[in-house]
Amino acid sequence: MNANDQILRGALAPQDISIEVLQEKYAKGEEQTIDDVRRRVARALAEVEPADKREAWASRFLWALEGGFVPAGRINSAAGTGIQATLINCFVQPVGDSVSQVRGGKPSIYTAVAQAAETMRRGGGVGYDFSSIRPGGALVRATHSRASGPVSFMKVFDASCATVESAGARRGAQMGVLRCDHPDIESFIHAKDRGDLTNFNISIGVTDEFMQAVAADGEIELIHEAEPGADGIAAGAYRRDDGQWVYRRVPARRLWDQVMQATYDHAEPGILFLSRINADNNLYYCETIEATNPCAEQPLPSYGCCCLGSINLTRFVRRPFTDQASFDFEAFAEVVRVSTRMLDNVLDITYWPLPEQQAEAQAKRRIGLGFLGLGSALVMLGHRYDTDAARALAGRISETMRDHAYLASVELAEEKGRFPLFDADAYLSGGFVSRLPEPIRDAIREHGLRNSHLLSIAPTGTITLAFADNASNGIEPAFSWTYNRRKRMPDDSYRTFEVADHAWRLYRHMGGDVEQLPESFVTALQMSAIDHMRMLEAVQPYIDTSISKTVNVPEDYPYEAFRNLYLEAWKAGLKGLATYRPNQVLGAVLSVTPAATATTAPAPATPSEDDPLTRPFGSRPLGDLEGVTSKVEYLTYEGHKTVYLTVNFMQVSGTIGGQPVTIERPIEFFMPAGQRSEGQQWITSTMRLLSMVARSGGPIAKALADMRNVVWDKGTVRYGSLARQDGTEVPRFHDSEVAALSYAIQRILIKRGFLDEEGSQVPVVALAARLARREGGEAAVALASPAEAAPAAKLAAGIGTGKPCPECGAHALHKVDGCAKCANCGYVGECG
Repeated sequence: MNANDQILRGALAPQDISIEVLQEKYAKGEEQTIDDVRRRVARALAEVEPADKREAWASRFLWALEGGFVPAGRINSAAGTGIQATLINCFVQPVGDSVSQVRGGKPSIYTAVAQAAETMRRGGGVGYDFSSIRPGGALVRATHSRASGPVSFMKVFDASCATVESAGARRGAQMGVLRCDHPDIESFIHAKDRGDLTNFNISIGVTDEFMQAVAADGEIELIHEAEPGADGIAAGAYRRDDGQWVYRRVPARRLWDQVMQATYDHAEPGILFLSRINADNNLYYCETIEATNPCAEQPLPSYGCCCLGSINLTRFVRRPFTDQASFDFEAFAEVVRVSTRMLDNVLDITYWPLPEQQAEAQAKRRIGLGFLGLGSALVMLGHRYDTDAARALAGRISETMRDHAYLASVELAEEKGRFPLFDADAYLSGGFVSRLPEPIRDAIREHGLRNSHLLSIAPTGTITLAFADNASNGIEPAFSWTYNRRKRMPDDSYRTFEVADHAWRLYRHMGGDVEQLPESFVTALQMSAIDHMRMLEAVQPYIDTSISKTVNVPEDYPYEAFRNLYLEAWKAGLKGLATYRPNQVLGAVLSVTPAATATTAPAPATPSEDDPLTRPFGSRPLGDLEGVTSKVEYLTYEGHKTVYLTVNFMQVSGTIGGQPVTIERPIEFFMPAGQRSEGQQWITSTMRLLSMVARSGGPIAKALADMRNVVWDKGTVRYGSLARQDGTEVPRFHDSEVAALSYAIQRILIKRGFLDEEGSQVPVVALAARLARREGGEAAVALASPAEAAPAAKLAAGIGTGKPCPECGAHALHKVDGCAKCANCGYVGECG
C-alpha cells in the first residue's frame, strides 16, 4: 500500500457496529481491538512451525492479517484460546439407511444425529446427503413395516440442531441434500413451503442426465435400492438389472417447475450440479461427493471439512475513486501465499469433534482460501458489478489467487510433505488441474502438493463487519450502501447502528457526494438475476471447490425472468446456485431508512410527604370507579387466544412542592368473570397481586417491567408491534404469556397517560396537568394505534417462520447470502 492510500484509510474511523461485533464475537479476555485479536491468531497459527522459526512466522502471519487476510470466524474466535472448539467452520457427514446399524459403509441415522450434535456442539456446521434413506412407503423387512422417508428423519436432525444451539452461542447450520432421482424428491422440494426445517438450508443434487431431460422435455426414473411396499409394486414399480428399484417415471420439467416456483416463493431449494462437481473434483480418483457444507462453497466427501479464510480485496485498491485507480496484483499475490500456509497450519492446531473428521482432513489437507469485498473493490475501481469489465477483472483476480495458492502449496509440499493421497498421474488428469498453467503442473509433478484443494469463496458475514469495515460479502455486490441495525444491549436497552458499506464510507470520507453516487455504485437489487450468475461464471473456472453465491432479486422481479436461472447456470458449467427474493415466507431482511433520533425518558417523580402517586390504600374504595376494559388477542404455541383485561382508576389528591395536585392512578386490575378456565387461573392471581401493588402505592411501572422478563419453555408469544427507529413497525414477540399480558397492561396505562411510551412512570406534575386538561374538556393524550392492541391479522414478511433472533426474540432469522439475518430487527448472525 502506498503512503497516500495508507493515510487515506487510516483517517477513516471504525464504525461503531464493527467495534461492537468484534468485541461481542471475536475478542477474548482483555482483548479490545482488531490488533489484539490478530496477534493472538498469528501466534496460535505459528505454533506448528519449527521452534527456531516460530517468532519469524508469527510476525509474517501478523503482516498478512494486517494486509488483508481474514481467517474464518471460528479461527478468529477460538485460535489460541485453549477452548476445545473446532477452528473448522463446516463439515459434511454421512447418513445411512438404517435406524441403528451401519449400512453401505454409512452410519445409522441416529449415530449420524449424535455425530452431528457433537460437531455442532464444538462450533461446526454440517451438511448431509439424505438420499440413502429409503423412500416413504418402502418396505422395512425387519419390522414388517413401511419407511417414513428422508424428510421425516430430517425433522429429527432439525430438532437436534435446535437443542444443541440452545446450549451454545453459535447457532447451528445445516445443509440437507436429496438427489433429483430419489422417489421422495417432490416431498423434499416442498419441505419448507410452510416454514418447516428452520435449522436447514436445502438443495437438490442434480445430475447431467436430469438436466438433459429438463432441456429435452423428457422423463426420468425415480429410483432407490430399497424395495417398495406391495402397493408400490402393484402400481408398477419394478427392479432394474443393476438392482435399483424404479418407483415411477415422471416428466423432468414437472419436477423442475416445482423447484423453480418454490425457489421463487421462498428461496429454497438451491441447486447442486453433482455431475459437474464430481467431474471437476481434484480427487475424483478416490472420493465421490454427494453434499456440501451449509452455504455450498465446499462440496465435500463424508467427514470432509472446510478450513476457510478470505482476503479483503479492498485493501489492494490503489488510488480509489480516481482515474488512476488500480488493483495491486503483486501485493495481493504475496498475501495469498502467506495465507495458504496459515490455513494449512489450522489443520494441525484445531480441535476435531470426531476422529473420522481428523483422519479425512489429514489424508487430503483441504483448505479453502477465498476473498471478500469484491463488490466494494469494484466500486472503488470504477467498475459496475454487472459489466464485462468487472467480470474480467474478477476473473483475473481469481486466476492470480489460484496460481499463487497452488505455487505456495507446492513449496509447502517440498518443506512439510505431500498430502497422503496424492497420486501425481491421477491428480494431474483431473478436470480442474488440467487447466492450470504448465509451469505449475510441472512443479506439482516434481514436488507434489501439500493440499488437495486450495480455493473456496465463502459468505463472510460478521467477519466483514468486525475486520473489514463492512466491505461487501464474499463474491457478492453490496446489498445496500447503508442500513440500520437495531441491537439489544447488555442492559436490555436498544441501540440503532448505521451500518455502511466500506466503499460508500470511503467515498464520503474523500468528499464525494453520496446523494449523487457514480455509476459504479450498483447494489444487488439493481441488476438482473442473469448478471448475478454471470459473475459466478467468470470466477468459478479458477476456484477448485465452489462459491457461495446468492442471486438477490427484488420482490417484484418477474417469474418469467427468473424461471430459467438454474438452467442457464447448468449450461454455464457452474457447480451450484442459490437465490433470495423478499416474500411472505422469508421477508425483506434489512432496514435501509435512516434511524430517527432517540428520545430521553422523563425523569422520575420527586418524592413528597403527600405524594398522591405513592399514598397507600388499605382496600378498594366503595362506590364506582372509572375503568378501561381491553380485549387482548395474542398468538401462542397453542394458537390464537383472547382475554379481557380491566384496569380501574381513581382520582387521588396530594401536595407536590407545596402545591395541591390531583392525579388519576390505577387502583385495581382484574380479568372479568366467565373466562377463568383452568389454564387462565394464573392470570387472575397475577391481577390480584398487581392490584395489591397499586393500592400500596408501589411502583406499577417496575412491577410490569419485571413481569415482562418472565420466561417459559413453550416458545414466544406474538402480541403488539415494535416500532423501529426508522419509522417502520414489526410484530413484537414476548418470552411468555405473562410477559405478553404485562405488555398489554402497559399499553392500557400508556394510552391512559399514566406511563410514557417506554413504559416508565409519568411524573406527578405531568399527571396532574393531563387530568386537569381532560377535566377541562381538552383532548386526552393520543391513544396508541390499534395495531398495538391486537396482533396483525397477517404476519409481516419473514416473521414467525425462522429461528428465534437473539436480539428481538422474533422467529425471523433466515439465511441470506449464506448468513443469518433477522427479518424483524436487522440482526446479522453467523454464516454457515
